[in-house]
Amino acid sequence: MRWQVMTGRLAASVMSLILALAGLFASQAASAEDVLRVGMIPDAGATQVSVEQKAPLQAYLEKALGRKVKLIIPTNYNATVEGLDNGSLDIAYLGGLTYVKAHARAQVIPLVQRKTDREFHALFITQPDSGINTLADLKGKRFAFGDINSTSGHLMPYRALIKAGVDPDKDLKFRYTGSHPATIKAVAAGVVDAGACDETVYHAMINAHKVDPNKVKVFYTTPAFVDYVWVARKGLPASTREAVIEAFLSLKAHKDEKILTILRGKSFVRANDQEYDAIRSTAKKLGLF
Repeated sequence: MRWQVMTGRLAASVMSLILALAGLFASQAASAEDVLRVGMIPDAGATQVSVEQKAPLQAYLEKALGRKVKLIIPTNYNATVEGLDNGSLDIAYLGGLTYVKAHARAQVIPLVQRKTDREFHALFITQPDSGINTLADLKGKRFAFGDINSTSGHLMPYRALIKAGVDPDKDLKFRYTGSHPATIKAVAAGVVDAGACDETVYHAMINAHKVDPNKVKVFYTTPAFVDYVWVARKGLPASTREAVIEAFLSLKAHKDEKILTILRGKSFVRANDQEYDAIRSTAKKLGLF
């Protein structure tokens, strides 16, 4: 009888422990689900400092969405797509080329883009005394692209070179720097003779005195193309997608200047997949997609 009582008490204790652990795990799971994981391609560099610099954006999104937000800058463009595909990222900021790849692979849903993303440009830069003034002058030169999956740092500059009669694979000694800031710094330091980069990153670095304006010059600007876009992973609730859209559409110049500076834009509009058809076809023609 005494053994039965002890056994009963032990079973009750074990059951209480199981229920407590189940409650803890459920609480942790609920807490994890409540965090919106936001990824940003490392177009301006992937470092802990760059994450910390975006703290005002995180705070704004948390207030606008009424939930915790975690900003994540993956090590490269492909890692951002991977995160959307495996569900470790909920929304993300992608370049045009990365977007069409992510849409095909992970069925991501376009949300918003800056107004300037509908008429974006890539810049070709060199040192002022390099003697390079046209794309044709690049033949035989050392050249820098950014990330291989970058629209403004690779795809559209590559296309512009081909149209100008310059075959990057035959006529240039090129390298991939991995990011726009790295390309700009490589040109300024004379590590390469010229490079191609995102116009907003270039001007932001000049304005912030992160590069000496006397060490670089723009000698060619590409025709306009559609570029960056914020997207949601497949399966993210429609209510969450709409809340994110409204958070970006609500940003106003002057009132939200700090946030807009981080985003390198002035205002946002809704995005749609069809406007990326030109990027999609160009990438396929060049064998990049």
